[in-house]
Amino acid sequence: MLFSSKGGPTWIVAFLGNPGLKYAGTRHNAGFMTADALCKKHDFTVNKARFQALTAQVELGGARVLLMKPQTYMNLSGQAVSQAARFYKIPPEHVLVVSDEVSLPIGKLRIRVKGSAGGHNGLRNIIEQLGTENFPRIRLGVGAPPNPDFEMVDWVLSVFRNEDAAEMEKAAARAAEAVECYIEKGPDKAMNLYNTK
Repeated sequence: MLFSSKGGPTWIVAFLGNPGLKYAGTRHNAGFMTADALCKKHDFTVNKARFQALTAQVELGGARVLLMKPQTYMNLSGQAVSQAARFYKIPPEHVLVVSDEVSLPIGKLRIRVKGSAGGHNGLRNIIEQLGTENFPRIRLGVGAPPNPDFEMVDWVLSVFRNEDAAEMEKAAARAAEAVECYIEKGPDKAMNLYNTK
């Protein structure tokens, strides 16, 4: 449910991706896909332009939450996230970031309470802008390039097709559930339920 403007959010959920139709359905937009799955489930609309992002303030998992789809392009995601975190005085441990992960098979989820960027430019920029690695993240597996000669930038900007597209749709729905679980029941419960071996 949406909530009134009385009192600000106590959580941020930042779904990473690249804006525009050109990038819709690409591996790098697994975060945006999760936002769309969450919106579909709850009939939310993330469309208010604020903090260089499309946003919505909602109630989720018993908390007031700012949903964000940064519009800065992936490499500058931290600009949007840090602006909102500073404005609402939200600590890093309540900034939950949802992104793609090439080192995981398609559809697998990995939840962590902190960690390095792992080569992900969006996470790297958030770490730089927040000044810490101590923020939680949910990473969705998008699979590795088919061979070592495949350029990574071409891979993450490639579109899911056929069975992969269907698998990612299911994974985005599970990641949306994991977001709610993390906020409502905490990291241990969320990791036990959604981290896959």
